Amino acid sequence: MEILQIKNDKFSVFPIIDISALVSGTGVSEAPPKEARHQVATEIGQACREYGFFYIVGHGVDEALQQRLEKLSRQFFAQDLQTKLKIRMALGGRAWRGYFPVGGELTSGKPDLKEGIYFGAELGEEHPLVKADTPMHGSNLFPSNIGLFRETVIEYMAAMTQLGHSLMAAISLSLGLEESYFAERYTSDPLILFRIFNYPPNPSPSDSEKRWGVGEHTDYGVLTILKQDDLGGLQIKSKSGWIDAPPVPNSFVCNIGDMLDRMTRGLYRSTPHRVQNKSGRNRLSFPFFFDPNFNVEVKPIELDSVGVVPDNKEERWDRASVHEFRGTYGDYVLSKVSKVFPQLRQAVF
Repeated sequence: MEILQIKNDKFSVFPIIDISALVSGTGVSEAPPKEARHQVATEIGQACREYGFFYIVGHGVDEALQQRLEKLSRQFFAQDLQTKLKIRMALGGRAWRGYFPVGGELTSGKPDLKEGIYFGAELGEEHPLVKADTPMHGSNLFPSNIGLFRETVIEYMAAMTQLGHSLMAAISLSLGLEESYFAERYTSDPLILFRIFNYPPNPSPSDSEKRWGVGEHTDYGVLTILKQDDLGGLQIKSKSGWIDAPPVPNSFVCNIGDMLDRMTRGLYRSTPHRVQNKSGRNRLSFPFFFDPNFNVEVKPIELDSVGVVPDNKEERWDRASVHEFRGTYGDYVLSKVSKVFPQLRQAVF
């Protein structure tokens, strides 16, 4: 495990973990494949306990696919607003898919300085969950005027879903559980959510308090795998304060979400983060959310190694306790997105 050293107004470190042993059975370690996987799991566990964030390299996701995704995304966002609104979220219905304009998404009640497109697993009308009118399940909206956009997004989501399964197997091992623990109980059929965000330049950099690309928040599920472009802007709340998480070539930034915090009784905390684009250019980011099945009830795991970890709701951005929550992941995520898109929530659900 490498350590990325970041000097800001404060000093902090973030781990960079080579996960090739997870995805290919080989890696930098001289250890046999099984031992190498456990070594990676140990490094991931340490990162989850100490930071809640870590970088991964050696992930096996095709670099040409990533470059194509970024190129096509820039092409989409460069269009005029009326063209982009042809795939607006209001047309996605209960599937919760499509485009939203700058200011169309809220964090803690404040409009974010970003625009974006929401995607999820591509499900046809005959899929049981779609026929049952399940929220957040259905078909995606794609721009018809940009060739290969649909194919590229679907290929990328498939690659990231596979990567998510590999990482969750390692997280299982890191907790002293069977490798299949999460797959058997929560993620054999995960809720897949994928976003492409464009952060325009901040028109008033000095007014930083009101002009966040996205304000302080935690993610809702178990694991986020983020591709960011080369401009920076992501900040993570460490024990010593807010720290930049700069781009690292051909890496992904991973962070754990509220449900993994709940499952591990606070051993693995969902860490607050935010974005501010100070580059003067349009910044792209590609968060991929690998989450529990929509209908599964999320419960704490009985872990021998975990004592009583104090609830941190008074320190959280939303003052809400993930440990007091009871219900399915669908219940939790819908309660959150209703605050992100209040008008759409009323119209769709």
